[in-house]
Amino acid sequence: MKKKKLLDRDSTWSFILLMPNIVIFLVFSLIPLIASFFISLTDWDLLTPMQWVGFTNYKELFSDDIFLKSLWNTIYFTLGTVPIGIIISLLLAVAVNQRIKGIKIFRAAFFLPVIASWVAVGLMWMWMYDKQFGLLNYFLDLIGIKGPPWLSSIKWAMPSIIITSIWKGIGFNMMLFLSGLQGIPESYYEAADIDGAGWFGKFMHITIPCLSHTTLFVTIISIINSFQAFDLVYLMTFGGPARATSVLVFYLYQCAFRYFRMGYASAIAYVIFFMILIFSIVQFQLQKKRITV
Repeated sequence: MKKKKLLDRDSTWSFILLMPNIVIFLVFSLIPLIASFFISLTDWDLLTPMQWVGFTNYKELFSDDIFLKSLWNTIYFTLGTVPIGIIISLLLAVAVNQRIKGIKIFRAAFFLPVIASWVAVGLMWMWMYDKQFGLLNYFLDLIGIKGPPWLSSIKWAMPSIIITSIWKGIGFNMMLFLSGLQGIPESYYEAADIDGAGWFGKFMHITIPCLSHTTLFVTIISIINSFQAFDLVYLMTFGGPARATSVLVFYLYQCAFRYFRMGYASAIAYVIFFMILIFSIVQFQLQKKRITV
């Protein structure tokens, strides 16, 4: 009986201490999530009463050329940022994991862009991308290459944003991989040295398998972030030129706060949500089939 009373008391205090988080989750996450789904089934411009339209907004999406263009741009952005960003951040993590004097300075240098604001990063890279006075075209001219009009070119606008986004977020993924690397027992590498394994063999057969869970986490986070891309697009190109950089969240913003189609914008939000959910489920299923150390 005494043990049961202690458990009941602990449960009561646990619930009391969790109440603030539960309230915040309900008010700022769950209730808005349910409300936005209801709004996605209506035609509402914020000024007039809602009109129930059912799944009309969802049907309209897949006949909307701008939405389809934005969907393709989002996939393009994801394919451009996620694999390249993960590979570069993993290699950087391996590099800064070495026991070299002053290595912490390099770790901090690579992490600095993460804590910089998106506006500052966007403005800096806009100057670097400038056709006439930008650093990139200046260095290209030095080796005899005529630089493109990065942000005003349909061909180069999205790659420009991809490069900037990778540079901005690479330090965060690097630190996650670095944490995973430091959790790998040294005995694995010592055993591999005894067997005569080279650095590439150790990397492929020890490092990568041991980082499988970290890689899964980084991949899912990177995909979620890529589907939520907005800041750089809004600041650097405003979806142009000719909607070459218009991604889903940017089009959602335009539908909601420029065209005042709140129901349509909510439908786009739920399409983004389900796409992220599907990608995450696929990643988890693939992870289950991998052999991890």
